[in-house]
Amino acid sequence: MHTPENRIATSVLVIGTGGAGLRAAIELAEHGVDVLAVGKRPKADPHTTLAAGGINAALATMDPEDTWQQHAADTLKESYLLADPEIVRIVTEGAERGIADLVRYGMPFDREPDGRISQRFFGAHTHRRTAYAGDYTGLEIQRTLINQAARLEVPILDTVYITRILVHDNAVFGAYGFDLVDGTSYVIHADAVILAAGGHTRIWRRTSSRRDENIGDSFRLATLAGCRIRDPELVQFHPSGLIAPENAAGTLVSEAARGEGGILRNGLGERFMARYDPERMELSTRDRVALAAYTEIKEGRGTPSGGVWLDVSHLPHDTIMKKLPRVYQTLMELQLLDITRDPIEVAPTAHYSMGGVWVRPEDHGTDVDGLYAIGEASSGLHGANRLGGNSLIELLVYGRITGQAAARYSADLGAQRRSAEALDAARMEVEEILATDGRENVRSLQRAVRDIMTEHAGVVRDEGGLRKGLAELAAVEARVHDLGVHPDIAGFQDLAHAFDLKSAVLAGRATMEAALERRETRGCHNRSDYPRLDPALRVNFVWSGPGSVEREDIPPIPAEIAALMREVSADGKLVE
Repeated sequence: MHTPENRIATSVLVIGTGGAGLRAAIELAEHGVDVLAVGKRPKADPHTTLAAGGINAALATMDPEDTWQQHAADTLKESYLLADPEIVRIVTEGAERGIADLVRYGMPFDREPDGRISQRFFGAHTHRRTAYAGDYTGLEIQRTLINQAARLEVPILDTVYITRILVHDNAVFGAYGFDLVDGTSYVIHADAVILAAGGHTRIWRRTSSRRDENIGDSFRLATLAGCRIRDPELVQFHPSGLIAPENAAGTLVSEAARGEGGILRNGLGERFMARYDPERMELSTRDRVALAAYTEIKEGRGTPSGGVWLDVSHLPHDTIMKKLPRVYQTLMELQLLDITRDPIEVAPTAHYSMGGVWVRPEDHGTDVDGLYAIGEASSGLHGANRLGGNSLIELLVYGRITGQAAARYSADLGAQRRSAEALDAARMEVEEILATDGRENVRSLQRAVRDIMTEHAGVVRDEGGLRKGLAELAAVEARVHDLGVHPDIAGFQDLAHAFDLKSAVLAGRATMEAALERRETRGCHNRSDYPRLDPALRVNFVWSGPGSVEREDIPPIPAEIAALMREVSADGKLVE
């Protein structure tokens, strides 16, 4: 069947309408550049809205001694030295400007009585540098960006699913996709493309990503365009995701719950963090707390449902209602649980892709001319452990910088080279899926992928498990060619799920192949067969397709930043 086609031309196309994509689109619009933003989710409901805890910048409003240099040092230390020092410098030095931009757009930050922006502690920061709006920070940032984009009349199509980025002679010339409601094809010609389509954490069974988001679209779109993926094995598991109800498993209980004084106990009632990080206890880093919880559960000291208890009931009622309103509301709605009285049952949950598309530090350009990647889709800032609050500031800093870079690229482009072959291939891919009336069910294959990743590439990994996982994934991949996809009166969601599945398989393979190569335990990456950190593996693993993983050296850390870094300790880090 040949679907009708919509043809659009724009100077810069932004794929993804979360915080990163909108910030880039705003930058372009403010400079008078023709821009179009497309997304597959309603623009008011991207993953950004789930970011609860806050956004980091060394504003020094609460701790006057804080500096961007110290923020950089903390970020590099907690990355287990795998972050790119130049990307870290650009984000931490540009953070204050990022906050100022939000304030200019009308962001309602919590403030002190004298008007200063409030800042709180977040695990493993030297100073208080996390600005917030209650525990709805991401939601407020997204609202603020949507309002600013509306003021600038940025065109946003949020029912378009992009299936291919169009490339000719290693230069981008647009993207191809379809409308989720009526299936109309979209051919979007653009001088430059900014990819801001998120990470790949939905490919695990328990995850803080909702259905059909962060399924690895960025990995697939970028790889097929000719980009590489850096650090795909480095996935952050958040220590506190809900266990029940099943349909909301993995929903986050914000780190703010620990930041405000929440206590973790195992099934025996012990405050188990004393075993893993006696100094910082519950305020330890995400990777340590997640591994500690995983270990307690694995060794039989978990709760009846296989989790641990997070308790805030000892905190003043007023503190809970003021500082943790969202946690209170969520538990009431999902479990009829009153957190002012009862503890919450939680377990580690796949939360953030610290790796992503390989990008240059200065402008987040990729290996393909005119193609950029930002936000969770990109890589380089977080290394092997992301500091809470660093992802939101990354969206703002690189949204601005990359928007400017894409504008320059478009302005300097002599003529746009297009390719009929590339466009035909994109068309054929969609038509072939629609024409195959296969026996396989998309949802059950997606579930199979999630089971494989959870079983073999979760918090703790080993060579046998990863090899088994790759074999099982190959078996699922063989079945993808026999999908039964049936668009119906409700729209073309089924077709979208088929592409989601292709993305999940590719992202799963990248993750496990890189995880096999990283024969050590470092940050979020725990190998039970290599329980120690290997100083020789202070490298990034870069994946460019099945079976192709290369090592890339990381530039040295500037002396002024290195001097501010406290020792990276492996205490409480070893698995068995």
